[in-house]
Amino acid sequence: MDMGGHGMGMGPAAAAAPVVRRKHYMHMTFYWGTQSEILFDGWPGARGGMYALALAAVFALAVLVEFLGSFLSTRSRGAAAGAAAHALRVGLAYVLMLALMSFNVGVLLAAVAGHAAGFLLFRGGLCGRRAQVEDGAKEYLAAAAAGC
Repeated sequence: MDMGGHGMGMGPAAAAAPVVRRKHYMHMTFYWGTQSEILFDGWPGARGGMYALALAAVFALAVLVEFLGSFLSTRSRGAAAGAAAHALRVGLAYVLMLALMSFNVGVLLAAVAGHAAGFLLFRGGLCGRRAQVEDGAKEYLAAAAAGC
């Protein structure tokens, strides 16, 4: 039983077929530019419009993570619903972290701007009420302020 590939239907034409490789845009340092891959193979690619869409998606994802963090801190619910909401928030935060691992400065700025906007909207009082400080943290902050 010969397993070396001889007699297995691979003629000389199949063995000599050229291998076409796509160029990947992997960077290991921060860089500016629209040629990047964020989250998915080939997305957004080298087109500027798709890059702008990717930045908008990263911004929206960061705002959503902040919304869920605000939602979790201000609402009371059952244990299962709270665990599901927390799992969703953590999962989206990990997806955002993976997008940041593209090392694209535009993606980094979009994520930071999205977190800032989400904080202002949902925890800073622009949309609804300010986030409440938990009881244990109130005592800690009062003791810290007294020590200053």
